[in-house]
Amino acid sequence: MDSTHNLGIGFAFLGNQYPLTIGGEDFYLDLLFYHVRLHCYVVIELKMTAFKPEYSGKMNFYVAAVDDLLRSPGDQPTIGLILCKSKNQTIIEYSLRDMNQAIGVSTYHLGDQLPLSVQDKLPPIEVLQEQLEQIPNDRDPIN
Repeated sequence: MDSTHNLGIGFAFLGNQYPLTIGGEDFYLDLLFYHVRLHCYVVIELKMTAFKPEYSGKMNFYVAAVDDLLRSPGDQPTIGLILCKSKNQTIIEYSLRDMNQAIGVSTYHLGDQLPLSVQDKLPPIEVLQEQLEQIPNDRDPIN
């Protein structure tokens, strides 16, 4: 089973740290997918902290850029999803109130044990967590 099945049917993985050059500067999307049934791009940003208002501004920027640079005339508008360690619904509501882009915020959970069917195909969760903790803060496009 690949990771796209965990998102549901129709997701095509296009890349992690997907590069976009905008105004002469390089930006990197954490994850970029294309949904073949919805006919739209899906940008996913992974945050190791609680949701912060500035995450919505950055996602708005990414969604607008993908719409302008990658979207074809037959595609639907891009969807942005911010996955955070935790979230405060009031802060999210204020952050997204006047945005016109399709942006959602959700939390993730790192389970203690992987399903038996994938345990031998992936590194142990401790190794993944250790690698995530080693990512330098300057790679986080928001901070």
